[in-house]
Amino acid sequence: MDALLKPTFAAVHVTALLNHYHAMIKEFQQGAWEEAIGKGGKFIEAVLKALWVHTGNTLPSGRQFKADGIINQLANQSTFGDSVRLTIPRACRFAYDIASNRGARHDPTEIDPNELDANVVVGVTSWILGELVRYAQKGALNLTEVKAIVDGLAEKKYPLMENVDGRTYFHVPGASARGIALLLLWKGHPKRLERRQLEDAVARHGFTGKNSALAVDRLRGVTDADQAGLRLLQPGIREAEALLAKAQADAASGKKPPRSRKRSHRAELSKSRSS
Repeated sequence: MDALLKPTFAAVHVTALLNHYHAMIKEFQQGAWEEAIGKGGKFIEAVLKALWVHTGNTLPSGRQFKADGIINQLANQSTFGDSVRLTIPRACRFAYDIASNRGARHDPTEIDPNELDANVVVGVTSWILGELVRYAQKGALNLTEVKAIVDGLAEKKYPLMENVDGRTYFHVPGASARGIALLLLWKGHPKRLERRQLEDAVARHGFTGKNSALAVDRLRGVTDADQAGLRLLQPGIREAEALLAKAQADAASGKKPPRSRKRSHRAELSKSRSS
């Protein structure tokens, strides 16, 4: 992606916008809606700077930079096509309005819309990045590679974690029962989680009760346990974050991880009936 954009846009702004984009996706997949929206706003600012410099203009310094002003002025760059002048800037305005007003425009008596806003911002910014690549690679020799990248950006992004009525689920393909237990404790840190509560949460991910209990037993080296429950130690936190980072990298690359060796409650019941 970096190499596809830098021949057309200033390297410093390409680096910034890609960093903000990847940070946004990371926050989104962890269910950190407000943080993802904020990173999306930073991405939009970097995109507008890249477009403004690309059209031969000098960026305002520091606080003089105003996204709305740049968007308005890009429309007047008549020597450039509609993609640079109108289409991308209009998409930027829509996403930036959500990002810059998050929380302020929401009625506290209504349902928190941050998750919906985050989905919109991620979708629009992914489209913007795809359009930047398409524009930068116009006339490129390897159109198949460019199309694959743009198609990948157009795919819907899914969180790796969700909360349903207070129950946390991790959508990490190939994760073991121990890995799920580790992530559940990471999510709750620094609070403790009762052992039975943790085992039940692991079992909800499709593991048997026996495997769930064994998984929690295998966390002894990375947890502190007392009568109130279990809490992750620093090695456990690092391991959980590494597991999540790998899942995010796999999701971004389209790589399919190996299937976990878990048995569902249905399979366990079937085995007991046949014996």
